[in-house]
Amino acid sequence: MTRLRQSLPWLAVLGGIVLLGAALVAGSAMLRDGTAREQAVAAPVAAQVGVGALGRVEPASRVRRLATASGPEGARIARLLVREGEHVAAGQVLAEFHDLARKQATMDQASANLALAEAQLARLLAAGRDTDIAAARARVAAAQAAEQSAAREAARAERLRGTPAGNEATWDRTRFAAAQAAAERARAEAELKALLSPRDEDVAVQRAQLDAARAALAQATAERDMARLVAPIDGTVIRIMAREGEKVPDEGAMELADLSRLQVVAEVYETDLPRVRAGAAAEVIVPGEAQRYPARVTEVGWTVRRNAIAGTDPVSAIDARVVEVRLDLDPAAIPALARRTNMQVQVSIRP
Repeated sequence: MTRLRQSLPWLAVLGGIVLLGAALVAGSAMLRDGTAREQAVAAPVAAQVGVGALGRVEPASRVRRLATASGPEGARIARLLVREGEHVAAGQVLAEFHDLARKQATMDQASANLALAEAQLARLLAAGRDTDIAAARARVAAAQAAEQSAAREAARAERLRGTPAGNEATWDRTRFAAAQAAAERARAEAELKALLSPRDEDVAVQRAQLDAARAALAQATAERDMARLVAPIDGTVIRIMAREGEKVPDEGAMELADLSRLQVVAEVYETDLPRVRAGAAAEVIVPGEAQRYPARVTEVGWTVRRNAIAGTDPVSAIDARVVEVRLDLDPAAIPALARRTNMQVQVSIRP
């Protein structure tokens, strides 16, 4: 009995520990259930939240910085043929550089050399003129007659060589004359053949010279074209960096863009990217204007990089990782934003 009374306090403590453990287990289960319910509710809410970002206005054609390849001395503008704000067509000459005259002269010389090579080949293929051919035929006929006469004289001298009327010296002279006449006839026939049909090797040499002249003209033409600044697209000259007489800077001579279609390049945080999709509607807010311009997501970038557009919030991240997202602006925004390339705007992309 005494032992039972001594064990009662320990049993009470043990029972309390068991009840406390059961309560903790039940509370943890309820907490887990509550967290799961909160996450289940928050998931669709997060999916319905849009994305805000800073962006800049940019033509869909991008801004083209036009320049030219130049030597160590650089390039200078000799003639400036456009002004800022002027609309130009693709292929239009915008400016001429100082070395255009020299390169044009080189091209003209190459063109003359090509014409000369073509004339020489044509003359070679056409062979001799009619008068030259007739004269050659006459020389061949005369050489044949002389050969026949010399051959008869040689034959007669040979028959008389063993008689009192002939001698060895006369026979040698007539034989040599016959051989010389045969050689003259062969040379005349060769000249006539050359006039009637040129040799294959001569034609090959002349054709090679013609190909070299064509290549030289192509190179001279390409160098001449590099002395002119030509518009690569239809667009508007939005900035000129070098005037007549000035050296073209490293950034180029001028900037050209097609302002008929504008875009906004938004820098979206990498963590917000899952909520951005192509085709999503958006709004563009221009600082200082009450009107909001509609836009639509057309392209999502492929790389993550540091942000290039800094906001005015002093506590905002200045080394954030972003992805460029391009949005097409509504055509109604073009008159208001055509002259605001690179302007900073705010973008709100709807879910």
